[in-house]
Amino acid sequence: MLRVELEPGFVLHQRPFRDTSLLLEVLSRDHGRVGLVARGARGPRSRMKGILQPFRPLLLSWQLRGELGTLTAAENDTATLPSFPGGETLLGLYYLNELLLRLTARLDPHPGLYEGYAGAVAALAAGEGLAPELRRFEKRLLDVLGYGPELRFDAAGQPIDPAQAYSYLPASGLAPCREDATGALLGASLLALAADEFPDGRALADARRLLRAALDVHLDGRPLKTRELLAQLRR
Repeated sequence: MLRVELEPGFVLHQRPFRDTSLLLEVLSRDHGRVGLVARGARGPRSRMKGILQPFRPLLLSWQLRGELGTLTAAENDTATLPSFPGGETLLGLYYLNELLLRLTARLDPHPGLYEGYAGAVAALAAGEGLAPELRRFEKRLLDVLGYGPELRFDAAGQPIDPAQAYSYLPASGLAPCREDATGALLGASLLALAADEFPDGRALADARRLLRAALDVHLDGRPLKTRELLAQLRR
């Protein structure tokens, strides 16, 4: 049996389990995504009642035998709890959680991914722009999982030309194309994304199209609920 004490983590998802318990999916720093049963967490006398909320930095302890563990303790990892506005920012945070739930496997640790997620949550809590933070996290997720597109060279191995337009094919990569081609991506946008920068609206729009195409390959054709809700909210 694996015993873990005071591991930094975030709750990604929770749902009722049996009479007073919760079934949790958490992202932990050193153990990756973990499924945990929080026994009695919905009970009136539970010490964990109200603590196990998404986007809150936590210290979690659990025992694990097999794939599903038992949560033994939970406490806040900071004296000041983050607060978030509603609307698009909140949906954007749930979008990050949905990506992690769909694209990561349990007990497959990626410390860099945990740090990227924690950084995105902190940035959005501080009022940073939603779209750039989502793009940075999408890129980091793809890179950590080994799915990230090459952004500095095209499929033929030639350096990306900032003034050239490119098309993106998930199976092969980037190829030069006409600037008026459907889905054309400007070379300057690709190089900016490689540096985690978004100097203008075109760079941000190109990053969104490219990263969405790269992510969709690994989502097995199933739409993301948070994407649909964001689209509805913007309409």
